[in-house]
Amino acid sequence: MAGEIPDLVATERTGTGKGAARQARRDGLVPGIVYGGEADPLPINIPFNVLLKRLKQGRFLSTLFNMKVEGQEDVRVICRGVQRHVVKDLPTHVDFMRLKRDSRINLFIPVEIVGEEEAPGMKKGGVVTHVRTEVELMVTAGDIPEKLTLDVSAGNLGDVYHISDVTLPKGTRSVIDRDFVIANITAPAGIGSDDEDEAEAAEAESAAAAATAEA
Repeated sequence: MAGEIPDLVATERTGTGKGAARQARRDGLVPGIVYGGEADPLPINIPFNVLLKRLKQGRFLSTLFNMKVEGQEDVRVICRGVQRHVVKDLPTHVDFMRLKRDSRINLFIPVEIVGEEEAPGMKKGGVVTHVRTEVELMVTAGDIPEKLTLDVSAGNLGDVYHISDVTLPKGTRSVIDRDFVIANITAPAGIGSDDEDEAEAAEAESAAAAATAEA
């Protein structure tokens, strides 16, 4: 399970229709609706500043939230649409869908790389490059992995790690069909330069020795 599912606190909106929605916006709130599951649709209001901050953080449409509304049971929800002002591009309405434990959804799961200190390539001065710090997976709402783990302890310089090198939790799969890169181990520029300098020096010595022999 994920370590933390972020809370999203809202209030139940009294009254429906355009009039109630306009009043909510005048009060610094964004009207919304929570639907789905076996319960009736629930009209809500979310503080404008809270919603805007969440939107700026990114991944809003693929983040699972714990919706908290006073007088209602907490419920897991995922956003299914944000309406925006045509000119100001600010949120004016938001839709959330309730999720059951067996609901299937797409979420971005962070990737943790372990074994860097033991990797032979790292001991030679290599650097692990994180190509993807998170991966979009199709998961079950009731069994969301906290993270994916990539072990690079046996990695050498030049090794490349793909999604196929990560053991995905049971019941999950990558949204992307191709075997994309997660990370790689690269050599610092200095290592390559030193090798080239040594090769050039050896070649020069050989040439000088040959010239002396001919003389």
